[in-house]
Amino acid sequence: MIPIVLAAALVALVRSLVAVRLQRWHIGAPAVMVSAGVLIGLAVHGSIAEALNTESAQHVAEIILAFLLFVDATEIRGGRLWGNSPKLVARVLLIALPLSVALAMLLGAVLFPELSWALLLIIGCVVAPIDFAPSESIVRDRRLSARVRSVLNVEGGYNDGLVSPVFVFALLLASGGAKANAPWDALLTALDQATKAIVVGIVLGGAIAWLTHRSDLAGWTNEQSRRITVVLTPLVAYTAAVAIHGNGFVASFVCGIAFRYLHGVLLARRIRRSATSHETHAPTALTRDFGLIEDVTALMTMTMWFVVGLAAVVMFSGYVGWQDIVFCVAALTVVRIIPVLAALIGSPAPRRDRLMLALLGPRGTTTIVFGLIAYNALPEGDAADTVLFTTVLCVLGSVLLHGTGSSLVIRYSRSAAQGSPPER
Repeated sequence: MIPIVLAAALVALVRSLVAVRLQRWHIGAPAVMVSAGVLIGLAVHGSIAEALNTESAQHVAEIILAFLLFVDATEIRGGRLWGNSPKLVARVLLIALPLSVALAMLLGAVLFPELSWALLLIIGCVVAPIDFAPSESIVRDRRLSARVRSVLNVEGGYNDGLVSPVFVFALLLASGGAKANAPWDALLTALDQATKAIVVGIVLGGAIAWLTHRSDLAGWTNEQSRRITVVLTPLVAYTAAVAIHGNGFVASFVCGIAFRYLHGVLLARRIRRSATSHETHAPTALTRDFGLIEDVTALMTMTMWFVVGLAAVVMFSGYVGWQDIVFCVAALTVVRIIPVLAALIGSPAPRRDRLMLALLGPRGTTTIVFGLIAYNALPEGDAADTVLFTTVLCVLGSVLLHGTGSSLVIRYSRSAAQGSPPER
């Protein structure tokens, strides 16, 4: 285990030292870390499966997901909870996302008839959420319309938070055995956990944001202590929810929303007051509070990509059937494209923007973490292996398809007619 950790740290260190050069060559962190994981995995192949399928690995993945959900909830731009195009966001998140999960389940039922519908729901939750780690430049590319960038940014931030309670419900159901009342029990448990998590997230997110604001006004904090406060917030929310048998993922996500909202409100008030009272303490320092957690989360994300490389070695050393390949190809294409286009029927967005939203759907860290958690939580056997295979294939396919194909899609968007009417 120590050699694997050392190798991952060295690769991440070297990548960080030459990050700008690699960026010029269009080589992102996912490609570097996955490649390194494959090479290291080939060298230490015998101990990989044991290292991945441990309780410690599951807890690490859960904490990483808690941080990702919190950061996703705090990174949304546009000043409103659902960005600058809330109607389109609502269509994509509340219609297209459930349709994607359902379509993935239907496809899985055809290709993997031996799996229960609870396991198919797990797989649907693993492959449906989008994440822009394989192609980070998409949401910043000015060749796309502002509407498309805004919707993709909000969707990428919120879809994993919306899917996580369904994912937990599916895990509870998959471990419920053959009890006749297992679905009902799992649903009640999931609802109870989600309710507790929402309360914990709102209370802690709002309280910590308010305490940070008051402490800063009193001169009790500095830039470093505020950054550390933000880093500790998702960890506190997650562990507090788990301690009372709540859903730690939902708590982290809701905490991020509450923290960001109240933080923005209090910051705006301080800015207005500074403008009228000539306050000498500049509130702009608060805008740098999220720098450390973004860096920590980026490092966690790089670790997960390295794990994908390791898992790829395990996967290809076993039997990967044509069903796995067909499912993952479909998950990266029609499972995303058809639901999004269907959800946007009748929307004010032009056809070009609808097509961009449907085509630009990379899978990344969320899929990796969901897949690893499910692989560890499920009993050893074909079901767990199928979840691992689909996770790795889906992510590797996304690196190839969206990492290179996105530039072609965006080039098409730029060559299309310029301008579009504002959303009403």
